[in-house]
Parts: sequence; C-alpha cells; structure tokens
Amino acid sequence: MGKSILDGRQALRKEIDKIAEVAGYLWQNGWAERNGGNITVNITEFVDDAIKALPAISEVKPIGETLPHLQGQYFFCKGTGKRMRDLARWPMDNGSVIRILDDCASYVIIADHAVQPTSELPSHLAVHDRQIELGSGYKATVHTHPIELVAMSHNNHFLGKDVLTKILWSMIPETKAFCPLGLGVVPYQLPGSVKLAHDTLSELEDYDVVLWEKHGVFAKGTDVMDAFDQIDVLSKSAKIYLDCKAMGYEPTGMSDEQMAEMSRAFNLPR
Repeated sequence: MGKSILDGRQALRKEIDKIAEVAGYLWQNGWAERNGGNITVNITEFVDDAIKALPAISEVKPIGETLPHLQGQYFFCKGTGKRMRDLARWPMDNGSVIRILDDCASYVIIADHAVQPTSELPSHLAVHDRQIELGSGYKATVHTHPIELVAMSHNNHFLGKDVLTKILWSMIPETKAFCPLGLGVVPYQLPGSVKLAHDTLSELEDYDVVLWEKHGVFAKGTDVMDAFDQIDVLSKSAKIYLDCKAMGYEPTGMSDEQMAEMSRAFNLPR
C-alpha cells in the first residue's frame, strides 16, 4: 500500500474522516444516488511545508475562470463520476487533494491519486473564493439531492422569496435555530452551467443553503458537518410538512409571534 498524504497528519486525517462520514450520511439518507452530489473542502490550514513541496501528479488543469483569493489554497474534492457511498469508505480513492496555482486560474492534483475532481469544481471554487474574500471562515461546500426538498421545489407556490423559509422554520423550532438564514431558491438552470453557478453565488450572499429547483441543494458551512447539519434540519422540516399533507391537512406551523420569540431568545439574525 502506497504512502498517503494523511500518514502522520492526524488533524488532516480527522478532517478527511469527517468528509467521509458526511458522504455516508448523504448516501444513507437517499440523497446521493449513483454519483450524485459533491463535496469540496478547503484544507489549507492543515497543509505543512512537506505538502507544499509535493510534486504535481497531474497536468495543469484550468479552472475556467480566475479566482484571485485562491492563490496557494488546497482543497479536498470529490472525484468526477465517483459515488458518495464509495467516498464514505475510501475517501482518498474517490477524491483528491488539489493545489491552486499562482495564476489563480488553474490547479494541479497532488495526492493521493490523480482522481479528476468533479465537473462542478469551478462553481464550488467560486464560492470558496468569495468566502475568503469576505473572511467568513466558511471552509466547506456540499451539493446533494434531499428528496423532500426537491419534491417541494416542483410546486411554483413554494419558489417565491422566503416562502419555503417561513414554512420550514415553522415546522419545528430547531430549524430556525440551526438554519437561521433560511433557504434561498435558484430557478431551474442546466446542471453544471455557468448561469447556475453565478445564480448560486449570488443567492449565497444572503443564505447558507440554496435550493436548486427540481435538482437539489447547495450549502456552505464552517466545515462539512456544519453544511450537512443545515441541510439535515431543513430536510426534517420538509418531511414533517409532507407527512402532515399526506395525513390530509395543512399544518398550522409555528405562528409569527412564536418564531419572533425564538429569534429573540436565541439571538438569531432573522
């Protein structure tokens, strides 16, 4: 067995283990069919001089745009065509570590194997570039296909600004507490398109989780678990809503007064 970039680096290994754990949750929830979904995490804080000295194991690859705040940054990326259920078991065989080059417009793979990152990498990296520019401390991006949230996106009634946010917040107090910015919505765009990437980046200025109509969600977080947790609580609320509808009634939800009380008690931003 060849040497891994994780060998002797417990902090980095712990971070990759966290990514693998979340990948398993995405699969177990039924949110990651076949090779669906992506995870990209900024691991620069775990990079030492020996990693910086590692040679490229791929040719130089273009990002597709120049992202000026990513110079010298390092990311773990799920591989293109790879399955979340496999990433959960063998993260370094189904993802790779990349180094952004000094031109901020290209990258190389440095470990463990030359696993080509997801085709969605440019949109993930654009979000990371913006987080560094803002100094937000957000290090992880997750895209996945939560069943109930996608189902709700097939009804135009739910796609107006903050319509879903209010419904989902009102289903259970924890949703407002743990996803305090709510859920943004991006109208349907071709998967992998520049328009989808730009609309997502714009919506993430105001939200941490964005619903892609008829497709899935895209979330940013301080780490991969934070991003997953926000999707998880929103998904729980969507399940509660749909269970109520399946029983034949419209759920009453928490009142505006009850949600305002939550915001005051927990010092929430909205």
